[in-house]
Amino acid sequence: MPRINLLPWREELRKQRQKEFGIMAGLAVIMMAAVVALAHMQIAAMIEYQKRRNNFLEEEIVKLDKKIKEIRELEKEKEHLLARMRIVEQLQTSRPEVVHLFDELVTSLPEGVYLTSLEQRGRRINLKGFAQSNARVSSFMRKLEASPWLQNPDLKEIRARVKKNEEVASELRLSAFSLDVSQASPKTEQDGQGDGE
Repeated sequence: MPRINLLPWREELRKQRQKEFGIMAGLAVIMMAAVVALAHMQIAAMIEYQKRRNNFLEEEIVKLDKKIKEIRELEKEKEHLLARMRIVEQLQTSRPEVVHLFDELVTSLPEGVYLTSLEQRGRRINLKGFAQSNARVSSFMRKLEASPWLQNPDLKEIRARVKKNEEVASELRLSAFSLDVSQASPKTEQDGQGDGE
């Protein structure tokens, strides 16, 4: 005789499957929560690492800005020192020029010519004085032109003047003159020295 199972096996099978589904769903939720938590922790760690990197970079930028500022200040100081050095070098190279200038003026000055003033602006010199005649002024200008330390004499003005000589009780006819002359450039000076050797 066939056996008939009258127990509600389908009902139990359904409950069993629902229970297994609930367990599987719970495990899936737990696993998803764990994955999300791990991902969140990983992202949080990456964000923290990036923040630390950003802070480090900002600190280094501040340090570099300070160093750049110090370098700029040092460059300014260097420029000031170089400017001073150039001035000192110019003074050292022009120091003998004054001696040569006065020496050349004395040796170039012909008899009968007297200087009353000497004014220098840069490398240009203005000479004023008196001469007994215009020919003596011309002679003075030729001697200045021949000088290795002076060049380009340029007569600005010459006027006849009468000067009273109280010792002799007579009048002197003089030529008052004003002329410009240039100091030779350092290169010309060195060439002049080389020619002398």
